[in-house]
Amino acid sequence: MLLQTQSLTPHLLFPSISVSRPTNITQFNLSTTNPPRKTSFTSLKCSLSVISEPTHSELMTNKPFPAEVSRTIMELSSVGTLSTLTQNGWPLGIGVRFAVDPEGMPVLCLNASNSHFSIDRRSSLHVQLEQCGSRTPQCTIQGSLDKPEDRLLLKRLHSIWKNRFGEEINEDLIYVVAVERVLQIEDFKEDGIWVTSSDYKKANPDPLRDFAEKIVDEINSNNMEDVHRFCNVFVDLDFQVSEAKVIWVDRLGFDMRLWSPQKGIFEVRIPFTREVSDEKGAKSSFNCMSQLAWEVEKNYHVPDFKKVKQWKQVR
Repeated sequence: MLLQTQSLTPHLLFPSISVSRPTNITQFNLSTTNPPRKTSFTSLKCSLSVISEPTHSELMTNKPFPAEVSRTIMELSSVGTLSTLTQNGWPLGIGVRFAVDPEGMPVLCLNASNSHFSIDRRSSLHVQLEQCGSRTPQCTIQGSLDKPEDRLLLKRLHSIWKNRFGEEINEDLIYVVAVERVLQIEDFKEDGIWVTSSDYKKANPDPLRDFAEKIVDEINSNNMEDVHRFCNVFVDLDFQVSEAKVIWVDRLGFDMRLWSPQKGIFEVRIPFTREVSDEKGAKSSFNCMSQLAWEVEKNYHVPDFKKVKQWKQVR
């Protein structure tokens, strides 16, 4: 895998005047009842920031913490592989459904035949999340497989399960994985990052998680001109892009998959102009950046920002 990266803190300032794009260029609808409004750029600022490859304790300024990613994966998933040791010492993994409590602790319902298949309490729960058919981030939770005894706790866990799956369960079959540490991996064949139990529990799942896939589908279906324009305007590439698509979006930006017939397949991170907290904010930021990219391409605005210089080859 080839990774090209430079440390930089680019800054981008919107122009004080607005040049509207042609009406045939698609933008996100921010409301289902009102037509899209033209963006005003009178005093807005936009910044693109990139940092060198992080260690396990560092955060890329335009990317969520690994603990946040793990919490998001667990919130969006409901099926994983639970692994423990059998009586003869062999590791055994079985598919299970799970829900999570407010701190991300997995709640399982094991039937009578497999609830005692472990010779000790040590276990792991491996969970994967497919993104746009292009990337599969995953996390593995290591911890103790415990059977709660407290009646109030059992009732609360029963409620969590019912809210997640809409079904009643026998409280005698409820188990939890008490989280000790988490391994977060961005994709197959990528190196993982270990997350402590405290960091995992304190982290918040991404606020865009419930509609991230919808936003990605809309962009790739209706805004491909903007996606290709982003490659040319915001990213400093040394190769020509033939195909590009967005594969995921979160509160800090979005990831794109690029294809070059000469170079291969690459992934690049485009930060939002600001942190967003909901679907409307994400769409507004995308429209804002699309307008700026169009103005730069048409020479209505001279770019006074440093382009993103970090990308990685994935195949």
